[in-house]
Amino acid sequence: MNFVDTHCHLNDEKFSEDLLEVLERAKISGVNRIINFGDTLKSSAAVVELATKFEELYAGVGIHPEEISGFNENSAEKIIELAKNKKVVAIGEIGLDYYWEKDSEKRLQQQKIFIEQLEIARQVNLPVCIHEREAHGDALKILKTEGKNLRGVMHCYSGSLEMAKELWKMGWLIGVDGPLTFKNSAKLPEIVKAAPREMILIETDAPYLAPVPNRGKRNEPSFVIDVAKKIAEIRGETLETVAQYTTKNAENLYNIGVK
Repeated sequence: MNFVDTHCHLNDEKFSEDLLEVLERAKISGVNRIINFGDTLKSSAAVVELATKFEELYAGVGIHPEEISGFNENSAEKIIELAKNKKVVAIGEIGLDYYWEKDSEKRLQQQKIFIEQLEIARQVNLPVCIHEREAHGDALKILKTEGKNLRGVMHCYSGSLEMAKELWKMGWLIGVDGPLTFKNSAKLPEIVKAAPREMILIETDAPYLAPVPNRGKRNEPSFVIDVAKKIAEIRGETLETVAQYTTKNAENLYNIGVK
């Protein structure tokens, strides 16, 4: 079986001492492709550099909503330049995060930068990876108005089933991570059970959100199989079936081909 971890952050300092071992464990586990995302200009450059060094790594470049301070025309130009690298397969992670940000003006600024980065994705013809936390209505509204003719994924999906159905109609996928395996996963199992096969990606968001049985530990790409196992359990499918369609979905969305 082959798996794709479609979202992680291997440039994080938590991997500074054992990245080679982490990649080897992923390979042994059957995770043969990994998409590594930036969230600042610095980390976006770092994930591109890593992707050029390791065949199994790909990169996403963009500015996270919590990191948009100082974003300007030069920032956009740098993202566009990074996106020219053949190992860059997405613009992200970008989006909205209202969990910490309560100021209405700063939320509007998040929306503005989100829209600008959607336009970058359109310009460079790449799919989008969206971070969205407690901003469901605004995120969906922006995608309906500014995200036309774009494709992508709502990373680490935390919205409702109703919102998910709207996203699926628009051709957007949901990313499923470790929280699916948590006892307090609430509505996520229902959403995963209802999702069309072609609308699901599996992710780790490593080093964060490690799934059971490693909850509380540093997450890593090999753990994405625990997410796939939970999907199989909820949907009454075999692990092999989940591996097949989630891998195909990753290949189709990110144009990463067959290894």
